[in-house]
Order: sequence, then C-alpha cells, then structure tokens
Amino acid sequence: MAPAKATNVVRLLLGSTALWLSQLGAGTVAASKSVTAHLAAKWPETPLLLEASEFMAEESNEKFWQFLETVQELAIYKQTESDYSYYNLILKKAGQFLDNLHINLLKFAFSIRAYSPAIQMFQQIAADEPPPDGCNAFVVIHKKHTCKINEIKKLLKKAASRTRPYLFKGDHKFPTNKENLPVVILYAEMGTRTFSAFHKVLSEKAQNEEILYVLRHYIQKPSSRKMYLSGYGVELAIKSTEYKALDDTQVKTVTNTTVEDETETNEVQGFLFGKLKLLVY
Repeated sequence: MAPAKATNVVRLLLGSTALWLSQLGAGTVAASKSVTAHLAAKWPETPLLLEASEFMAEESNEKFWQFLETVQELAIYKQTESDYSYYNLILKKAGQFLDNLHINLLKFAFSIRAYSPAIQMFQQIAADEPPPDGCNAFVVIHKKHTCKINEIKKLLKKAASRTRPYLFKGDHKFPTNKENLPVVILYAEMGTRTFSAFHKVLSEKAQNEEILYVLRHYIQKPSSRKMYLSGYGVELAIKSTEYKALDDTQVKTVTNTTVEDETETNEVQGFLFGKLKLLVY
C-alpha cells in the first residue's frame, strides 16, 4: 500500500506543478503586449506596371519604350487575374529585357515601392494642367488640351505659334533624331486600351519626325487602397500622461540627509575626515 500511496502523491505533485506552469505561461502571454506600426504615404497605391516602367527608364530610355511596346494593354489582365498572377506577368514581360540580377533588383524595388514617388510626381504634374473632365487620357500640345485623337492634327497646325512647354528631366521622350519639333505630351496610364490608341498614333508621327512625343503617367481613377511603405525606419514614441502624487516631506528629508553626508565627506587640507578612523594602541 505504501508504494501505491507514494505513487499517487508523486502524480498529484506533478499534476499540480504542470497546472501551475501552464497558468504561469498563460499569465506571461497575457501580460505581454505588442505594438504594430504601419507607414503609409499621403498618396494612394500606384500600379506596379508603371513602377516597372520607371525601373526600365532608369536602365535606359530605349528599354523603357521597348518594355512599353510589350505591355500596351497589359492592364486588362488585372481585372481577371489575381494580384500575384499579375505581379508574375509583369516580371515575365520585364524578363525579356533584363537578366536575372536585374529581375531580382526589380523585385526588391517592388517590395519597398521605390518608384511609387515618381508615379505620384507625374500624377501631380497632370493635376496641375488640369486634365479635361471625363477623360481617361489626354494630350497637351503647346498649352492646348484634348482627349480626342481626331483633334490632334488640328492642334498641331498652329502649335509653332504657341509657347513651347517645359520638359522635366524625368520625362519619357520617344527616341527621335530631331528635337526642334512640336511637343505632344501624352498623359495616360500605360497598359490601358485608351493609352494604346493614343500611343499608336503618336509613335507613328514621332517616327516620321512630325512631333516630339513625350509620355507622362496619369491615372484617372487612383486606387482606394493606401500606399504602405516598407524598408523605412519608424520610431513609435509613447509618452505616459499619468500624473503621480509625491510627498514633499519625504523629498525634503532625503535632501537634508544628502547634504549632511556631503558635509561629512568634505576634504580639509588633504584629509577626508569622513573616512578617518581613530586607532587606539
């Protein structure tokens, strides 16, 4: 009977210990708190296709226009494909002009949305024009606006008599041998059917050296999703606003004691009397 009782006692102790440890662990988990911070830009999320084109433009102007030719209506697939499939489709198109190293760099640029500010810059320039109402894309020909392709020829006739527009360093100019030509700036979202229709006409005129064709990104209906950024340092400073009562009498007592201690340890002609001990022989 004694061994059986001892066994039961051991089991009871082990069970109590396990229960205590489980409660301790639960209390630790419940006591731990975490804060998650997201860094969002002031502008909405920008299309990855446009960001990929800016990556190409940084490589060379030639690669930018080559990439553009292969993705003229690629945005149509975004309506039927998942975000991940559309992401891989963009990488596949870019892979026609980039090696594996640069594809990995493009993936990294996507992850930190490195070229999103460039897209937003063009969006702001388009807003300053301002764009005509109800137009998915539009052209500006020496301060004259239109979103109709059949009006381009008419606006080009007297373009030379109007002020030539200012071109920015980041503008995408169609390759041509002549610069002293009427400037036609297209504001459109690459990959859409409207863009493809305008691009077909303007690129043909640019190849015939009739115009200087410039492309600027323009998104008529920006995304409703926020532009979350990653790869940037974020500091979350939390300050306690709780006020605590303090007894002044205790503070004065501690202060007086400290002053007395300092007085005792004063040095007099090289002797620290606070540390000297009286030796009796």
